[in-house]
Amino acid sequence: MSKFFSSRVLPAKGGGDRDSEISTEKHHDDNEPGHLQAQDAKRQIGVTSATFLVVNRVIGTGIFATPGAILSLSGSVGLSLFMWVAGMLIAAAGTAVYLEFGTAIPQNGGEKNYLEFVYRKPKFLTTALYTGYVVLLGWASGNSVMFGEYILHAAQVEVDRWNQRGIGIACVTAAFLIHGTALKWGIRLQNLLGAIKVIIILIIVVAGWVALAGHLKLPEDKKPSNFTNAFEGTTGSAYGVVMALYNVIWSFVGYSNANYALSETKNPVRTLKIAAPLAITMISILYMFVNIAYFAAVPKEEILEARRLVAASLFRNVFGPTAERALSVFVALSAFGNVLSVIFSQGRLVQELGREGVLPFSRFWASNRPFNAPLAGLFEHWVISVIVILAPPPGDAYDFILNLISYPLAIVNAFVAAGLIYLYLNRKAWNWNPPISASLPVNIYKSLPYWIHCVVGFAIIFAGGVYWLIWAVILPKIGGYELVQETVVDDIDGWESRVFIKRPRA
Repeated sequence: MSKFFSSRVLPAKGGGDRDSEISTEKHHDDNEPGHLQAQDAKRQIGVTSATFLVVNRVIGTGIFATPGAILSLSGSVGLSLFMWVAGMLIAAAGTAVYLEFGTAIPQNGGEKNYLEFVYRKPKFLTTALYTGYVVLLGWASGNSVMFGEYILHAAQVEVDRWNQRGIGIACVTAAFLIHGTALKWGIRLQNLLGAIKVIIILIIVVAGWVALAGHLKLPEDKKPSNFTNAFEGTTGSAYGVVMALYNVIWSFVGYSNANYALSETKNPVRTLKIAAPLAITMISILYMFVNIAYFAAVPKEEILEARRLVAASLFRNVFGPTAERALSVFVALSAFGNVLSVIFSQGRLVQELGREGVLPFSRFWASNRPFNAPLAGLFEHWVISVIVILAPPPGDAYDFILNLISYPLAIVNAFVAAGLIYLYLNRKAWNWNPPISASLPVNIYKSLPYWIHCVVGFAIIFAGGVYWLIWAVILPKIGGYELVQETVVDDIDGWESRVFIKRPRA
């Protein structure tokens, strides 16, 4: 634990100052050999696995599914490519912010820890708001739906509302069972699928070079010329530009994924310092080459018509129809790898909320039994993901889920970045000296999707506020107690957690 964090001590009586809410008082001495051995036994994630946690989370279906929408919104090939460059810079800035927080507070939980550390008043409101964000959003649902669409395309079966979603449910169910019953094999499968999706992208890049050399299975008059007058048709609409950037940012979501499992990471500070920048740099370079490949192999009009199947169009134009079906299977595997990575992280966030006593029946959610994996936390995310997959009305489930999830995500990221700015401006008062410094971050979040996504997204976070009002304000007054936090070390697995305790009022 970092120097500034371990120096804070819980006083005998709860106070209102900063130190009173960050506790290092323990029920057991975490320096005992047994606890240290138990903690070390839980650390199974090294640099390779941490890198692939990020790679698997970021490279899902965004790079395969969004280029058509980005081109449509930006209006031209040139502006579309500039949108991807802007997305790279935003992702790099976001990675730096989470790298600084992660090396300062190397524990499971990700941004939950960072928001709680900075935003402490009203007491426990941040925890409750974040609880709504974690518990009510089905992060794994979007790529589960895309898995279904690409599998059906490979099988040459017409996609309808129910067959796509049915296969999507099978996808998220398989991910839940793998991570819930076989932790080590789940991590190994994630690494394997991470390697496969990088290979797929490299094949797409090579296919783009083949296309640039003129070797396409298209008549001469139908070969693309997208790089001639590349800015022709550029949109004059601010809405189009903002929405195009919005889709690009979605394709980079997940750069913070390794932060959620730092309690299970070997030498977490060193590992995160290597894995996060390595992963996002590799992904950014590959994304640019992939977009160039799309424009080299697929005419602009076909990209707009193909929508989320532009990668399949590339393979058909370069290698033929059989390769197109094979590529669809590979993209589906990429989506499955993303679902595995997402549910891995979200299950641990639910578990952390259980360990801290935030959720009702907290011992159930906190449990690692019976397979030494957060089965209950994974189950909660599975349930929500299934509901989100089935709930959207007939139409474009993927776009609905993308927009629904992106609003709360943008709010959380904005507050994380603002929190780091606040720490920079008050560095001495907070003794803020982490191993990595991101420099003063500037994050601008803009979004203008349909109102329903905005309303539902804000309602999810508002639900956390309602939970706070009941859990942290009304019930303590009725019950004659106050909520305080103490840091405890688990007798079984040696994990350190900050838990909520009900203390009778004097």
